[in-house]
Amino acid sequence: MGLTASVLAVDAGNSKTDVAVVAADGTVLATARGGGFRPPVVGVEAAVDKVAQAVGQAFAAAGVESVDHVSACLANADFPVEEEQLAAALHARAWGASTEVRNDTFAVLRAGVTEPRGVAVVCGAGINCVGMRPDGRTARFPALGRISGDWGGGWGLAEEALWHASRAEDGRGPATALAHTLPAHFGLSSMYALVEALHLEHIGTARRHELTPVLFSTAVAGDAVARGLVDRLADEVVTMATVALTRLDLLEEETPVLLGGGVLAARHPQLDDGVRDLLASRAPKAVPQVVTASPVLGAALLGLDRVGASGEVQERVRAYFEA
Repeated sequence: MGLTASVLAVDAGNSKTDVAVVAADGTVLATARGGGFRPPVVGVEAAVDKVAQAVGQAFAAAGVESVDHVSACLANADFPVEEEQLAAALHARAWGASTEVRNDTFAVLRAGVTEPRGVAVVCGAGINCVGMRPDGRTARFPALGRISGDWGGGWGLAEEALWHASRAEDGRGPATALAHTLPAHFGLSSMYALVEALHLEHIGTARRHELTPVLFSTAVAGDAVARGLVDRLADEVVTMATVALTRLDLLEEETPVLLGGGVLAARHPQLDDGVRDLLASRAPKAVPQVVTASPVLGAALLGLDRVGASGEVQERVRAYFEA
């Protein structure tokens, strides 16, 4: 019979899965990385199999067979019913005596705060926002794209840029340098050629995300349409944060607002300044900060919150991941 550790932390996103095994004293016994977690594409069991590969590696390296608690922050866990379904699927693997699943945005939030209190906005491929208080109250959004009222995220920004560029080229919309910078990124001379290449899949659909940095560089060069899209994203980030703060009765208290995901972590000056200026106006007591720590730290800290670990134990885990 192997040793029992305190917490198995899992941060599973669409592109990768990180896991960590944490001892009761806060020592990180082992970490491992696995493939992406995509239950809507491959099904729940196949997605959990991906997590299982990383967990098996970490357990073997740590010399343990199980933990007291599994704390999993998972992409595609957008509604409580999905969290429950995924928690049941993970618990069936017998990795721990108890299992809790949260949306992966909670991992970013908890990684950036010393207690479970604050709001996080994550803008990567998509956009999402969550908030939490130590008493267990949370605020969240479905974050399923346009059907749930979302705007932004790297994928959405690329589509907006394509829309404006196409209309600029054929005369339906105002002129914008995007009509030249977007096709030029792929070595093409016109939006017509780019639209054709995307439609016929000569350029793979997944490569559209490459256009988001092109949008930002075009904005830096002064293009009005591109700058307008960046300003709209700043407004959306602050709108989500302010709504979450209001729901949790934190608008009048000094509260951290964590900014994460590739788009926000890139610290584009126009976006970064826009978010901070709008927060100062709409939520003056909010304290914005960019989170650079690995989200699996947040999953680990949420697990340690659940098992009642001391602040000293939590700081030991944080020191490991921030070293």
